[in-house]
Amino acid sequence: MFTHLHCHSYFSMLRGTISPEELVLLTVKHKMHSLAMTDWNGLYGWVEFVQICEHYGILPICGVDMQSQDGSAVLLAKDFKGYERICRIISDRHLEKNFSLIQTLKEDREHLVILSRDLNLLENVFQQTGKRDLYVEILPLEENLPWIQFARKNGVKPIATNDVYFKDTSELPLHRLLRAIDQNTKLSRFSSRDCISPQRFFCDEKWMRAKLSYVPEAVENAIELTESLEIRWSLGETIFPPFAEFSDPEAYFTLRWKCYQGALRRYGKLTSAVKERLEYELGIIRKKGFTHYFLVVDDIVRQAPRTCGRGSVAASIVSYCLGITHVDPIQHRLFFERFLNPDRKDPPDADIDFPWDERDFILDYIFKKYGPTRAAMVCNHVRLQPHSSVREVAKIWGFTDPQITKLTEKWFRFPLERWPEPWDQIFSWAERLADYPRHLSVHAGGVVIVPDDLRRYVPLQRAAKGVNIIQWEKDQTEDFGLVKIDILGNRSLAVVRDALQEVEKNTGEKIEYENLDPTQDPLTQEMLKRGETMGVFYVESPATRLLQKKAGRGDYEHLVIHSSIIRPASHRYINEYVERLHGKPYAPLHPLMGEILEDSYGLMVYQEDVTKTAMALAGFSAVEGDGLRKALSKKRPEKWLPQYQQQFFQGALARDVELPIIEAAWQMIQSFAGYSFCKPHSASYALVSFQSAFLRAHYPAEFMAAVISNGGGFYSTFAYLSEARRMGLTILPPDINLSEIHYRGQEHQLRTGLMQLKGVREAW
Repeated sequence: MFTHLHCHSYFSMLRGTISPEELVLLTVKHKMHSLAMTDWNGLYGWVEFVQICEHYGILPICGVDMQSQDGSAVLLAKDFKGYERICRIISDRHLEKNFSLIQTLKEDREHLVILSRDLNLLENVFQQTGKRDLYVEILPLEENLPWIQFARKNGVKPIATNDVYFKDTSELPLHRLLRAIDQNTKLSRFSSRDCISPQRFFCDEKWMRAKLSYVPEAVENAIELTESLEIRWSLGETIFPPFAEFSDPEAYFTLRWKCYQGALRRYGKLTSAVKERLEYELGIIRKKGFTHYFLVVDDIVRQAPRTCGRGSVAASIVSYCLGITHVDPIQHRLFFERFLNPDRKDPPDADIDFPWDERDFILDYIFKKYGPTRAAMVCNHVRLQPHSSVREVAKIWGFTDPQITKLTEKWFRFPLERWPEPWDQIFSWAERLADYPRHLSVHAGGVVIVPDDLRRYVPLQRAAKGVNIIQWEKDQTEDFGLVKIDILGNRSLAVVRDALQEVEKNTGEKIEYENLDPTQDPLTQEMLKRGETMGVFYVESPATRLLQKKAGRGDYEHLVIHSSIIRPASHRYINEYVERLHGKPYAPLHPLMGEILEDSYGLMVYQEDVTKTAMALAGFSAVEGDGLRKALSKKRPEKWLPQYQQQFFQGALARDVELPIIEAAWQMIQSFAGYSFCKPHSASYALVSFQSAFLRAHYPAEFMAAVISNGGGFYSTFAYLSEARRMGLTILPPDINLSEIHYRGQEHQLRTGLMQLKGVREAW
């Protein structure tokens, strides 16, 4: 059976028109059993491609279309070593200034198959290393005579491909549009010479044989080669470096000792509950092979005195005792299984916030310690979104920015309105282009570290800001088995730091950050209860302040709920929550959900509630429940949810749950799609909120000075100054003798910093 060995998806950015899933579906349609996805200079969609192939029973072949200044060729992996070689070659192509594809292949092409129409490259590689695993690419409806002559003269096999870029010829206008966007030129000036031939579509074997009847061996060679490349790819094996070159027993002993020392520091004494939880978690961590992970994260966190470990990692008492997180998981009943459980296949995922101006120091520490080929940042695949796709299409049609802005805003308000030419075409094309990858950016904080060389596992390239990034976004990174640590910048941690330093400078009172737990402070609770929280981390938006006022609660436990329920998709449940909070009678949807949702008045608030409800109501396992939670958080949940919905309804019906209850529970579950938090995350953020609120309540001048000096939060500097006046603070003007670069606060006075003066730089 013929296989396409040279296919481009839309990860050949602004060239290919087909998604990886569409490529696989075309393979299924034409009854082919394998497929190579060979995008330009990258494996950007490789993990996603493998997963889709597994779902549809197609064998994925790893390949890349390498384009360089001195040549071009398709490289296919013969085996896992070939995959590693491809990753290295792609990395060198992006990172080395004087990269030569010809020289690279002449030096080492072991474990690779080379397909090419570049006669210069073919000649050079043939002369150096012979004809083994070297093929001359033959394309239908192209001039092939020189290539056939080269093949027959040198005994190099010809091979049939169609250099696929689109589904069929109807997608040629879409390809033309993508090329015009890539070149930032108007369609009226765009040359068709910059487009691929209209014949480069996904054809069947019959068509290939008919068009290449004069060289039938080319098709046969493609079939023969495919059979030798049938590699069973596996994903998910955890890849992470050892800590300080420790053996596993040494690492476990070190981690256990650190945890018990930390437990004594945190709790004062080791109760049976603390010991039991520690031993339970340490047992799972050891069994899953994540001991080194915790030691590495602990080492990174110790480089900064103020951090906020958040996300599911905050559900771990090991994290709490190490100082990675600062919320007691026993006291607040945090669900450790959301982070790790015996059946979970995913690696752990720690999100660590550092003060925004200390983050680069932490990243520099990581890259210096592990080196540029062992550590890199995760990328984002920046995709065309509805607004940006309209703007890009309208630009190449020749419209100006003001025209585009005016019409685009109207279109989003009235999408069903009839539009005059050519705007109806522009909006139609924009909808077609939505979600197409355009370029890479740097992930907000994701860092991966490996024991040897990242280029064995994933290609690297250099981001515009100068750091090395891998070619996968976070989901593919984790699915492959690379362990991501999120190193994130948080302005409010810098606010707390600077305010505490200012308090010590003004009063001599030294407050240690790690010991700052003001959750029982009455003045702070009263202020939160009134919603007077401008400048306070995470609870200063108008919606959150309004919720605080309506709820009339300023305690920590309710702030944790509010930090999570205030997501857009749960609006209908927020009103119900407030009513129940104030005494409206209610009963849980089902008795099995009663205990799960006891603390949140019978409503699902946290991601764990989804997992626990699916387990209790529909018989999901912990892994299946976590899979449902992950499906909801993906960019396109509608792609993944139907199978879970069917399992949920069938499982609940089998347990004699009534259909209306199942439907109501599923509606509540769907409110978590796209954007939601786990309880440990909300609990961690709520603690920083309390720390911020404590400083605002007790040291308002120092606090507001720190907020403005660190770039504020939700509001402008003017808004914060106005709030400072409402708080009774006197705003003093800048003074060349008394002002510093930043704002300063003392004794209900706020001295304007020189940073406020236009054109003044700190370096002067």
